[in-house]
Amino acid sequence: MLVQRSENNSKPPRNLTNVPSLHNQQARAPPTQADAKDLDVERSKKRQNIITRTLWTFIMIGGFVGLLLMGHAYLIILVMLCQALVYREVTALFSLKDHAPDTLHVDTGGQKDPWSKTLNWYFFAVTNYFLYGESIIYYFKHVVFTDGQLLPFAMNHRIISFTLYTIGFMGFVMSLKRGYLKQQFGLFCWVHMSLLLIVVSSHFIVNNILEGLIWFWVPASLVICNDVFAYIWGITLGRTPLIKLSPKKTVEGFFKYMICPVHDLGVSIWSDVQCVPNPVFVRREWEIWGPLQVFLSQILGRPIAVIPYVPYQLHLLVFAIFASLVAPFGGFFASGFKRAFNIKDFGHSIPGHGGMTDRMDCQFLMGVFTYVYYSSFIREHHVTVGSILQMIVSGLSVEEQMELMRDLKKYMQGQGISLD
Repeated sequence: MLVQRSENNSKPPRNLTNVPSLHNQQARAPPTQADAKDLDVERSKKRQNIITRTLWTFIMIGGFVGLLLMGHAYLIILVMLCQALVYREVTALFSLKDHAPDTLHVDTGGQKDPWSKTLNWYFFAVTNYFLYGESIIYYFKHVVFTDGQLLPFAMNHRIISFTLYTIGFMGFVMSLKRGYLKQQFGLFCWVHMSLLLIVVSSHFIVNNILEGLIWFWVPASLVICNDVFAYIWGITLGRTPLIKLSPKKTVEGFFKYMICPVHDLGVSIWSDVQCVPNPVFVRREWEIWGPLQVFLSQILGRPIAVIPYVPYQLHLLVFAIFASLVAPFGGFFASGFKRAFNIKDFGHSIPGHGGMTDRMDCQFLMGVFTYVYYSSFIREHHVTVGSILQMIVSGLSVEEQMELMRDLKKYMQGQGISLD
């Protein structure tokens, strides 16, 4: 009975879930003055970063358009400058100064880094000499094979390039030092991968410029627009990260200037450029299916039989899809790179944007795709004066060249063409 009364009089057990914990009380505590000050400082930094980033975006776009109007040579210099800055930033991530020797029994004695920067830049220079030499010979055959001073360069370019690389390779082997072997071979591989991803990609971009400025300007602009609007969307409405590695990520004269392959690096927007346009720039008409013609004509109130178009517009659609869906993975790759080395940016060469690598990561991938796509589906393969000259100079002896000249002169005279 006593037990029963105590059970009846006992209070129900206290619901501990309704008792606010100390942590929740602290969480609901009003922010202190110091917290508010830190929040204001953080907002001020973000606002300043947006202003700086926007200002330098317009500066870079203005400089890009200015160099575009000045001509092919200036854009090539721009690409080479960008690739040099990117190469410096990437190779700087792997330095033997940041690594201990392979064994503790090695006495460094305060000696200089056994892998000198000289060899890094030597391989960079040799790779550029080979790749851009190939471009000069290919695109300027009509100049190289008619100039007695440039002819030895064209005929022996590849053996010279191989000799220069071999000298660098021998220099690397001679610089090997016990205790640093693992790091030195690691840096050797790092440098060659950097050359492949950076210099070779830049070489394709330069080839795009030489094929016609439109093959450089349009793909680069697509990547820029995609990057800008992705950034604006991300800081305003974006909430779900796309990938964990990067959670924040005269009309006629100008037309010919943009589409004509280069034959003279001295041309600019003010030059009189003439060429036969590539067929992708020639206007065509698509005949509409009969019943659809009637339907469209009734809606628009006028007869519609054909739709005019330019094949380049279809290729442009492919470029736009690649720039939007695939090129950003170059940025994701760079973001993973930075995570691996625990850095925020590759450098500080562009205020508000980080290093040159932070801006060129997507451009390299886009440039390579443009060159491969153009070479596969757009470029016309036909005989040129430069290609004939190359065959004559490299394949015929002097006596055979003289015989060819006499036969060609006889042929032209037979056609009534005066050679005086």
